[in-house]
Amino acid sequence: MSLTSHLMVAGGNDPSAEWSRDEGHCELLGPQRTSTRAVRQSARLTKFHVPEVVFGPGSLTELGHCALRLGGRRPFLVTDAGLMEAGWVDEAVGHLRRAGLRPVVWGDVTPNPKDHEVQAGFERYAASGCDVIVGVGGGSVIDAAKGVAILSGNGGHVLDYEGVDQVVQPIPPTVMVPSTSGSGADVSQFAVITDTTEHVKITIVSRTLVPEISVIDPRLLTTMPDWLNAATGLDALTHAIEAFVSRAHNPLTDNHALHAVELITANLVRTQVAPRDFGARLAMAQAALEAGMAFTNAILGATHAMSHQVGGLLDAPHGVVNGVLLPHVIRFNAEAWPERFVALGAAAGLPVSGVPAREVAEQLADLVRALADDVGVPKGLASLGVADRDVPVLARTTLKDACMATNPRDVDVRDMETLFREAL
Repeated sequence: MSLTSHLMVAGGNDPSAEWSRDEGHCELLGPQRTSTRAVRQSARLTKFHVPEVVFGPGSLTELGHCALRLGGRRPFLVTDAGLMEAGWVDEAVGHLRRAGLRPVVWGDVTPNPKDHEVQAGFERYAASGCDVIVGVGGGSVIDAAKGVAILSGNGGHVLDYEGVDQVVQPIPPTVMVPSTSGSGADVSQFAVITDTTEHVKITIVSRTLVPEISVIDPRLLTTMPDWLNAATGLDALTHAIEAFVSRAHNPLTDNHALHAVELITANLVRTQVAPRDFGARLAMAQAALEAGMAFTNAILGATHAMSHQVGGLLDAPHGVVNGVLLPHVIRFNAEAWPERFVALGAAAGLPVSGVPAREVAEQLADLVRALADDVGVPKGLASLGVADRDVPVLARTTLKDACMATNPRDVDVRDMETLFREAL
């Protein structure tokens, strides 16, 4: 589904056009002999695209069966050094082999996957005669695996596919196993790749990138370092909040987004202090899943568009940048549509009855900042290496990011510069 289609479904560019605005005054139409346009006038439409999900402790044991069901004989397993060292790749390879498969492992992925890494992965894939692509890792690994899949089915260079619906040919089947509780890449139609020449991140959006199967085993979350646990948790929170206020939100995405906010605000800190706590880890795994299902269908907003540029410039951790930026973007967007933040505040545990909407939004921004403090995220972009001289370029490139199309408030380059400087 293109971003244009998303906006049409959600009511165009008017963020006040709530889904249910006219439902109480409409009746469903019976069979029509005219065009579908007459039928669609009586109801809004949406599409909700998600993979098959295998969820729960021990679900990694199903990996071989998942790949086999997709026609796999020689899976190409994409991962990174950290997952290898932690032992998860050995376990995954064992499950694939027990299903009679002959996996090939490629682990040369770094955080914020680079264009040349995707190219190298594709060349290894093509030379190995593999079929199903399996990603075992965080968002960087999964995005790199998607990049390999794009090139194997479409050719060219991965940067050629920037934007919406540019991946037009089928890609190999994919199975993703997330090792973090935040990226949502295992259920999304997004891939974000770093252009190492221009030092920016490019966003690829295509329904072909939604994996066939996501295998979510919370055991893999227990070996994340604290900084990564914090970063990915805040990334998931950003997904949920931006999806809920997106121009393309709908009732299906709303329910998942709100529940994700509730789970994250109640459990993220617990996973920092007790990494093997069963209930907290299970909750964060589900939160990441629900936030991912929300944002892949509702898209995102200015926080992610800005974060992509900082990550491309500095190779900074994506979730950490989101944690810094999100409170500022909440305040900015709430000036145009404060009512939308009331339900988010309630999901985060704030008292909202009788409280003005703008005050709720302000309190939500403060709560996000406090949560970022609790998990050790810096207060400003300057501590990550962003300088005032970088702001004009960051502002201009942000406006080109696909995520800006669904931000609830219109933004110009001056707004972007102001937001970046406030976040320094």
